[in-house]
Order: sequence, then C-alpha cells, then structure tokens
Amino acid sequence: MSHLTVISADASQPLCLMPACHLKHDVLVLYFPGSCVETVIGLYGETIEVPCNNGNNKPDGLIFTKWKYVKDDGSPGDLLVKQAQKDEATVSATDGYKSRVSIAANSSLLITQGSLTDQRVFTCMVVSLTNLKEHSVEVKLGECVAESANPAAYLIWMKNNQPLVDDGKTIIITSAITKDPATGLSSTSSRLQYTASKEDVESQFTCTANHVMGPDQVSAPETFPIHYPTEKVSLQVVSQSPIREGDDVTLKCQADGNPPPTSFNFNIKGKKVTVTDKDVYTLTGITRADTGVYKCSLLDNDVMELIHAFCLSLSVLDVSLTPTGKVLKSLGEKLEVSLEKNASTEAKVTWSKDNRKLDELPEFSKLTYSDAGLYVCDVSIEGIKRSLSFELTVEGGPNIMSLTKRRSNDGKHKILTCEAEGSPKPDVQWSVNGTNDETSYFNGKATYKLTVVPSKNLTVSCHVTNKLGFDSRNISVFSQKNEDGAEQAKVIVGVMVGLFLAAALVGLIYWLYIKKTRQGTWKTGEKETGTSEESKKLEENNHKADV
Repeated sequence: MSHLTVISADASQPLCLMPACHLKHDVLVLYFPGSCVETVIGLYGETIEVPCNNGNNKPDGLIFTKWKYVKDDGSPGDLLVKQAQKDEATVSATDGYKSRVSIAANSSLLITQGSLTDQRVFTCMVVSLTNLKEHSVEVKLGECVAESANPAAYLIWMKNNQPLVDDGKTIIITSAITKDPATGLSSTSSRLQYTASKEDVESQFTCTANHVMGPDQVSAPETFPIHYPTEKVSLQVVSQSPIREGDDVTLKCQADGNPPPTSFNFNIKGKKVTVTDKDVYTLTGITRADTGVYKCSLLDNDVMELIHAFCLSLSVLDVSLTPTGKVLKSLGEKLEVSLEKNASTEAKVTWSKDNRKLDELPEFSKLTYSDAGLYVCDVSIEGIKRSLSFELTVEGGPNIMSLTKRRSNDGKHKILTCEAEGSPKPDVQWSVNGTNDETSYFNGKATYKLTVVPSKNLTVSCHVTNKLGFDSRNISVFSQKNEDGAEQAKVIVGVMVGLFLAAALVGLIYWLYIKKTRQGTWKTGEKETGTSEESKKLEENNHKADV
C-alpha cells in the first residue's frame, strides 16, 4: 500500500519542509510555497506572464493601461503605465520590481526572475474615454511530488474535486519524471501555476497520485487567500431612521474588494472629503439644507461614485396655527382657526380641549361661554410631533336668567337662588342680609344662594356685576307669620268654595230627580205642577241654593 505525505502552507504563514519518507513507499508531497525559500520548489528564475483580462483589454477610446500590485503591508504600489499612443511603457516602480517588469503587446505584465515573493495580487487598470475597469490577478505556484514508485505515478491537479486542465493561460501544469539510477524507482513531479480569480475565495485545491499498484492517494485540501479589487462601492446611512433636523448622521462607505479598502473619498454635496483608516463620515446637527446627493469612492478611483450615490432625505414637519396663545373674544363673536402644515409624509392631526379629546375642532361661528377653554393641536409624523395651542376666553356682561325662592327642609328659612350668565364671573350683591350658602361657576354660568329668615314681608333684589356691565331682579319674600295667615285664608276660601260646589251638586241631583218624576206623572194624567208637597220641597231647595 502506498503512503501519502502532504506538505502545505497558507500564503500568509511561513512554510518549513518536513522530510519525506523513502521506505519503498509512494510518497506524495504537495508544496504550496510560503516564506521558507529553501524548502519551496517554484518557477524560480523564469519569467511570469500575468494576463490582463485574458487579452480583452483594448476598448474603444483607450487612454492608457496601468499595472499595480499589493505590497506586503497591504498598501497599493504602482509598477508601470503604458499610454495608448506610445510604444514604450513608463516604469513607476521604485523597489525590486523596477528592473524586472515590462508589458507585452497584449498588455500582459511580464515579471522576470520569478520568485516566491512574486506571489501577490497584480491589478491591470484599463482606462478609456467612457469607462475605467480593473482586472486583478493573484499568482500562485504549487508542486506535487510522488517519489519512489515503479512504474512512475501519474499526478492530477484538482480544484473542488474537479480536475484542472492546462490551458496555457490561467492554468499551466508542468510535469516531469526522474529515475534514481541506484534503485530504479521513479519520482514524478508536477508544477501548477494557477491564476486565481474572485470566485476562488473558497476553492479547495488537491493533488491526486494515481498508480497501477494501489488506490489513488489524495493530498489534504488547501485554500488560498484570494485578493481581488473592488468592483462595487455602496453608501449607507447607519443612523437611526427617520432622520430629523438636528440629528447626527453617519455615512458608511462599503467596498467588495479583498482585502477591503480602509480609506475613502466622501463627496459631501460636491465637496470631496478624504477619510483614512476608516470607512465612515459623520454629519453633525443636520438641517434641511443638508438634503441632497452624497457619494463615496475609492481614493484612486472616483469613477465609481458616479454609479453608487445616496440621496439623503429628512423627515420634515412644519406647523403653523392661527391663533395661538391667549385669545379674548366677546359673547356671540366669530372666531376663525386655521392650521397650516408642511410635512415630508402624511401628517396625523388630533385636537383636545381641556385634556379631553375632540373628534374635530368645532366651528366658532357664534361664540358661547361653553366654547372657552384650552385647545391643543397635536400634529405628528413618524418620529416627529408638534404641539400648538390657544386658550380661548369668551367675555360678556352679566344677565340674570332666574331668581327663585323655596322653604328650607325644616320650614324655618327661605332659600333664594339667583342664576346669572357672564364672564368674567359676576359678583353678586343681595339687598338683604343673609347667609351665603354656596356659589358655583361653570361655562360662564354662576349660581348664588342666600338663606334668610324674614321678620316681615320683603322685596329682595339680586344684583350682579362684572367689568362689562350689571343686571338685577326682584322677588317678594313673606315673613313666617304673614305667610301662615295667608295660608289660613287660603284654607277658609277653599272650604267655602267646596261647600258651594257641594250645594250646587245636590240641587242638580234633585232637579234631575224631579224632572224624572214629572215625566212619570205626565204618563198617568197628573198635572204638570205636581203635588203641593213636591212644590214645597222644590221651593226650599231653590232657596238654599240662593243662599
């Protein structure tokens, strides 16, 4: 049975080679180079050709082609620029690439004396009159070795369990077989040069050794850190919605490149603001004047901001109420109330009077005292509420509506009640002394009560006044003694009237009786005058009725 040994490394970590086993077994070694140069087998010393969009890089209106790369610290570095109208490129690199880079006729980047340090991201920028496009390439080198086999093993490179096929461009596979003259055993090596793309972020690479004497051996899967340029930027508002005047608003610029950019240009209503080592910009205390289009872009690519912009809008609510504050009107006058509002969305309006909700604001075509009160108008949209109010006072001169009297429950006193309208609240004056029992005032209506014990018959006046006028009314009040005599006289008169009515009733009944009796006499031939006894009784009854 064959034995499989895999040696691998992440491109960001050092790689140290572990010794392979040579005990008459097939040994498969997969190298993904790191920083231990002495242990990595790569395309040292050869020229690396990095394609620019696989040759599709000559758009109409081409201005120039530029190559740049990602330095070890993650910052961008320029390599060279080739103007479309010139034959030679201008090398702008100042480090070790200065003497090793050039550009091919198909715009590919040529790097001489390739080494493991060249495993990094290279970006081809194609600028035309109408567009700017970037195409990034990450160069990876790998070698798979199957040692001490007979016959020689066959090596296959796999990505996500699918075999890779040499296309001479993005996938280049170089295989070789060497035979140990001492043992006669063969070693197979296969080198993979793979041009990674954005889609390879999660891709897994393996090497499979196929031998006629045993089952396939597969190396442990490896993933590579794939670096690619930003293709899209987006601007977001990270502040809480809705946005109101006076709020602080934070804008966040996001890019889909890997590694993501850490510095951006913010276009704040036409003014460019550069932020470094962060991706946010905060607007403090915004007003409606700050409403408008905001953009962000990469430091070295302002073209994208034309595509990715954000329109900042505010939630606005302006309200005007007429009248406001304290409002003084006269009884019967007309009051016009108007509400004007300007809102970014449909506003909700509610009214209340003296803390009681109203279905709607009443019409004040003819003011009454009951219309007086504190009116509050609440206007709101999401996140914003405005409250305005006016306090209405209705004034009028006093007017007595009624003046009444009644006997107290114990029958010893008289209680006088004077009801009047007026605002301000009228003051009351009585023409006699007494005890003021209670006073109430509501909606312009005042009630005054006075308790008296008259010793003689009186005429009592209720006199009410305020700053706008006065009114008075009189009522007759009898003493207790005179009121009792009057009551007795009323009783006598009542008795006499009752007796008179009783006598009249008796006479009527007797008359009906005589009439009926006479009708019977006529039938028997008696005289219409009746008997002498009946005539006598009739005369007596008539005499009583006359009395």
